[in-house]
Amino acid sequence: MMTCIETERLILRLWNAEDLPLFAEMNMDPEVMRYFPSTISFAETEAFYNRIQEEFRLKGWGLYAVEVKSTGRFIGYVGLHEIGFEADFAPGVEIGWRLASDCHNRGYATEAAKAVLERAKEMGIDRLYSFTARTNIPSERVMQKIGMEKAGEFEHPKLSPESPLCVHVLYRINLN
Repeated sequence: MMTCIETERLILRLWNAEDLPLFAEMNMDPEVMRYFPSTISFAETEAFYNRIQEEFRLKGWGLYAVEVKSTGRFIGYVGLHEIGFEADFAPGVEIGWRLASDCHNRGYATEAAKAVLERAKEMGIDRLYSFTARTNIPSERVMQKIGMEKAGEFEHPKLSPESPLCVHVLYRINLN
């Protein structure tokens, strides 16, 4: 299993212990988490980090840690994740991303996601989904830039119907 993907400006790699405090800091940033119900605590981030590690162990793929090549700085994740709730499109695999707020609008998510699409295709994954709150236009733009097509909208089952984040856009791409 290849564990590293290189793009022009980024390295996508497996996680290490030094990433955890930076990941926790990012998940506590209200700007990063503005399209999520809330920021998440260090303990919640640590549990998420452990689930990411486990998914790599079990599947051979997951949410890659992303670092900037020129500085070696960890800036978030881009990668694949098994859809973790009941939906018309589940079971399935999603492509997703979360980057530090000072790294938004630099094309990093698009650059990394294109590389992950290529890796998924090499691994024989036939279809990927991506979804986000309807209000998350920046993330929806990344989905469009990497060639995904809008498949519809749905109410996220883990969110209250009253939540302004409940309605999600759903995108998909066929790889093979």
